[in-house]
Amino acid sequence: MIITPDTIRALNVSFNNAFQAGIKLADSQYTQVATVVPSNSSSNVYGWLGQFPHMQKWVGSRTVRDMAAHAYNLNNILYESTVSVPRVDIEDDNIGTYTPIFQMQGQEAEQYPNRDVFSVLANGDSIICYDGQNFFDTDHPVFPNVDGTGTPVSVSNIFTGAPDAPAWYLMDVSKPIKPLIFQQRIKPQITNKLSDANSDKVFMEDTFLYGIRARSAAGVGLWQLAVKSTKPLNATTYEEAYQALRAMKADGGDPLNVVPGLLVVPSPLLPAAKAVVGSELLTGGASNPNYGLSKILDVAWLN
Repeated sequence: MIITPDTIRALNVSFNNAFQAGIKLADSQYTQVATVVPSNSSSNVYGWLGQFPHMQKWVGSRTVRDMAAHAYNLNNILYESTVSVPRVDIEDDNIGTYTPIFQMQGQEAEQYPNRDVFSVLANGDSIICYDGQNFFDTDHPVFPNVDGTGTPVSVSNIFTGAPDAPAWYLMDVSKPIKPLIFQQRIKPQITNKLSDANSDKVFMEDTFLYGIRARSAAGVGLWQLAVKSTKPLNATTYEEAYQALRAMKADGGDPLNVVPGLLVVPSPLLPAAKAVVGSELLTGGASNPNYGLSKILDVAWLN
């Protein structure tokens, strides 16, 4: 193949098509547990976290409340991935061998947030959230008044078992705000460094470069919507986590009506998860009262 500007443009189209095909193959599990929030700057400040809407009977003038200040900041991180295509492979019409590579690049570009979001989840007991406590903590303050005043009570969303025991998570992901946040500044895009066979890179190293660039961040959202447990996953501990979520209240005492609809587990705990909520019958043939209460999400990034 003779390399011309038209040849390079055609290659760009071919590689981009492979990249887009790879995106469609991705398993974007992070979207099930994280709210995807657009970003227009180097960071986002989530001052609204913890401010739950509260309707009340209108008597006289509107009641205007000064909500307690909550500051949670997420700084965007720059990501890249680069593929080098030797000029000789283009000359020898071997570009078909690169199609799977660009498909994998597309797949990785779409699902790399899985790695970041589930890393945040796994380390949530050491990541500070909007109320100044770790996301998974035994001492989240909940105040008696809607405006965040008064003497708070401590609420826990973590249950601790044996040291080094695998963790599992119960969540409500049915609300507009999910337990975690994925902040997207720049979606992954594929670009060619220089569409010129006479570029310095091609001249010196005889290769064309294709790169992917993205900017994003992952963080914690509402702690009230998730429970972490390192106790053995069984009907008793599931019920403990379930009731803890159902009991969650906003400042002022209004129930949040948390629906624990997603059970997130690492792969080794999948059999236990199936036994707790995935089987219609218990051992012995009795009906399983927890069957279908929560869907199961088996996450490789938690293994």
